Amino acid sequence: MMTHPLLPKLRQLRLSGMLETLDLRAAQAVERQLAPLEFLAVLLDDELERRNQGRLARHLAQSGCDSQRTLAHFDFGAAPGVNRPLIQDLATCTFIARHENILLCGPSGVGKSHLANGLGIEALKRDLRVLSYPVHHLLKSLHATQASGGHTRLWSKLLTADLLILDDFGLYPLTPQSAQDLYEIIAERYERASIIITSNRAFEEWAEVFGNDLLASAALDRLTHHTHTLTIRGSSYRQRQRRKEEPSTTTTLSTANET
Repeated sequence: MMTHPLLPKLRQLRLSGMLETLDLRAAQAVERQLAPLEFLAVLLDDELERRNQGRLARHLAQSGCDSQRTLAHFDFGAAPGVNRPLIQDLATCTFIARHENILLCGPSGVGKSHLANGLGIEALKRDLRVLSYPVHHLLKSLHATQASGGHTRLWSKLLTADLLILDDFGLYPLTPQSAQDLYEIIAERYERASIIITSNRAFEEWAEVFGNDLLASAALDRLTHHTHTLTIRGSSYRQRQRRKEEPSTTTTLSTANET
């Protein structure tokens, strides 16, 4: 084919997106009678798409988000308590540009973590920096890095990410040092960058989790100043699925015929 002389040049330039589609695009160019510049533009689009997908994959791996828990995979039909129009609006990620927060509250299993993760992926698609952690894992990591020397680096990442997702706040009580660390993260990001927090704890219970009324009040004051609060009610999706998957058990009682 006429395109064969391009192959070693594309390899040398590491233009694998163009390399992978060269034969297809060359055939399309002949079929559609594309001008040379149109043909080049199509090839360049392929290369840009490959690079964008590669960058998204790298950022996704670094973020801690789960690639399978997207908004497209969220079953809104099974979660009637979720304000779908609001979620769709938040998915535009304009709340991040405005440095607003999101608090997702409700019992376990109603989809809080999935929604937070899905919004994180939408932010990644827009080339925003996202970090996602279960709260207790993050606070353990902060404590561990103080001894290993990586504390400053992790702290910098937490404060400079465009979106920080803190999952399952309140699942475990906080030690005094963890409570202080969490408060400082919230305070440092206040009106500078967005946070999404998921929790099965009511606001009135935060003081119990923090173990410090003053820190809990100050943290809530900052988080709720510019925030979207979604309280999701309902039964656990996981438990509903378990009940559906369980085989039905019926007991048959036999009665002996009387003679």
